[in-house]
Amino acid sequence: MSRDAPSDFDPERREAREVAAEAATDRSEFLSLMPHYYRGEVSQMSTRLDRLDLSVDWAIAVIAAVFALSFQSAESPPYFLLIGMLAATMFLLFDVRRYRTYDAARSRVRMIEENVFANVFSPGEPTLRNWRDEIADDLRKPTLKVSFREALSRRLKRVYFPLFSVLLVAWIFRITAFVPGEDWRETAAVSDVPGVVVVALVGLFYLVALVLTYWPTPRRAKGEFHGAEVGEWKTDK
Repeated sequence: MSRDAPSDFDPERREAREVAAEAATDRSEFLSLMPHYYRGEVSQMSTRLDRLDLSVDWAIAVIAAVFALSFQSAESPPYFLLIGMLAATMFLLFDVRRYRTYDAARSRVRMIEENVFANVFSPGEPTLRNWRDEIADDLRKPTLKVSFREALSRRLKRVYFPLFSVLLVAWIFRITAFVPGEDWRETAAVSDVPGVVVVALVGLFYLVALVLTYWPTPRRAKGEFHGAEVGEWKTDK
């Protein structure tokens, strides 16, 4: 046993198991623990944000690769761009899951900032009176805060729909104007699938993506720079 530990220390006692319970009622103990917890949450949020950025980086890299393959020569098959659309869709699905876990950590960080650190600079009523209970409950039973539908719409709007749009423009150019004199129906065909069918399927895919991107959904994501009141040192741009 360590020389610093009391001889009567019993790890099975309730007081030993609930070592942090005193900090819940002791102001100085609580304030001394809060910065450490806040730094841990910020670090976790930053790690998840890095993973989110990594999905986007890989998506852009794959799209750049299919561009190079598709426009390498007139003999290069245009369906490489369709493969790029499929790959971007897969990265989008990975990205949505990572966005939801990132938002869960960001929600706790924002709750601390709104109810603790904002009052340090300008004392006032907490944004949420029972914010400590909310954080405690989320630490015991972590949950995702935004739905799959909302996360999908946000990631499409901010990142992936512009990437899909670039792929669409490139594909249309590849099957119509890249090789003069070639019939677009023949160029768009993939193996035994007629070009008209391929074009119809691509059009349906983009129609669904457009609806998912811009169809209004209730907003649950925390910490977004939307709806803020503009002040002397703020900007709405």
